[in-house]
Amino acid sequence: MRRYTMAAIQLHSGADVQENLQAISRFVREAADRGAQAAALPECSAYLGLEMGTHAEAIPGGPTCQFLSQLARETGLWLHCGSFYEQNPQDPSRPYNCAVVLRPDGSLAGKYHKLHPFDVFVPGSGQMRESGQICPGDRIVTVDGGELGKWGLSICYDLRFGELYRLLALEGAQVLFVPANFTLNTGRDHWEVLLRARAIENGCYVVAPGQFGPGPEFPAFGRSMIVDPWGNVLAQAPDRPGVILAQIDLDYVDEVRQKVGTLSNRREDLYRLERV
Repeated sequence: MRRYTMAAIQLHSGADVQENLQAISRFVREAADRGAQAAALPECSAYLGLEMGTHAEAIPGGPTCQFLSQLARETGLWLHCGSFYEQNPQDPSRPYNCAVVLRPDGSLAGKYHKLHPFDVFVPGSGQMRESGQICPGDRIVTVDGGELGKWGLSICYDLRFGELYRLLALEGAQVLFVPANFTLNTGRDHWEVLLRARAIENGCYVVAPGQFGPGPEFPAFGRSMIVDPWGNVLAQAPDRPGVILAQIDLDYVDEVRQKVGTLSNRREDLYRLERV
């Protein structure tokens, strides 16, 4: 059996980085004490505010990454750090929204830049242009987690682009991560539906740690989840910061994919997804 315990940590991060890091440390240590081998944080885990550029850092050399690396070493966990901001030398005013995965020894296993900035315009309700604040990435990223399987990386609004997750699955991902700061208004109707759909259509576990509560631009929905490849919600966070746990069973990934066949039965003679 290839099983392990995954923790998803729900936060209410703000503009005080040190306060956020202390909350992260407390919850990651709780996850380790409760038997987790891996833990995942939400989007904007270390800083959730409007001054993205001033809080961008080098990865892996910056202070946030160093703090989280030490935390991974002390707890012995694989640590998906959610996301924080990475410096962009080509456009310092628009850093990358960067997901970071650390090994239990604190070393960098992989990083991913959010591909899809949240750019929306609703007549009568205003607009949101995340692309004016962050620079979109240009790579689809999987991480080799060793005995914990292959992980596929994404961030928040990426959830609405199903082709990304299909490519991650085709590249071998068994666990898909969706760290998020999902809005309350859309989260009520779309969050669970989309997470379960991504799990079902790709035969993957989905780990979705979210922010909860009032934020600088909109309230966050929370309801962090871990979903299995059949679409069952294994764990869901209540409306407060905290830790949820679920078992990841990599043999079950293989079993579901054999039963459903959505990866093996694709009509590549008529359509295909290609990496550019």
